[in-house]
Amino acid sequence: MGNFLSLGFWLNLRPGSLEPIYQKYFIGFILFLFIITFVFWLAKFRKKNLYTAFRKKLYSFSLINAFIGLVLLFFNYELIPFLSARFWFLLWAAGIIVWLFFIFKILAIIPKQKKLLKEEREYKKYIP
Repeated sequence: MGNFLSLGFWLNLRPGSLEPIYQKYFIGFILFLFIITFVFWLAKFRKKNLYTAFRKKLYSFSLINAFIGLVLLFFNYELIPFLSARFWFLLWAAGIIVWLFFIFKILAIIPKQKKLLKEEREYKKYIP
């Protein structure tokens, strides 16, 4: 764990390949992203509702991050010096966190939209 927390570990431009167990976890995470992509691709064909924008954002999130993960895995497997550096994983993780923040911000707006839609329906009910 001490090596994991050192600056040299993250900034090494020739880090070597991943340990086999971590490589399996990484492949599992990429497969999970592809499964989520497939699920949200199927959800595109559902009836449009308030969650449509949320589903579209999660679809693009999982698809793009799955491909970025495949590229990082390829560079790591082939031991390409600069492109297999560990700091790319940190940048990717930071991007995932920021992207998920904005996606869940959309999810937080949905209850307000539901309330406005309900009030609008109630108002239109009395208009001839």
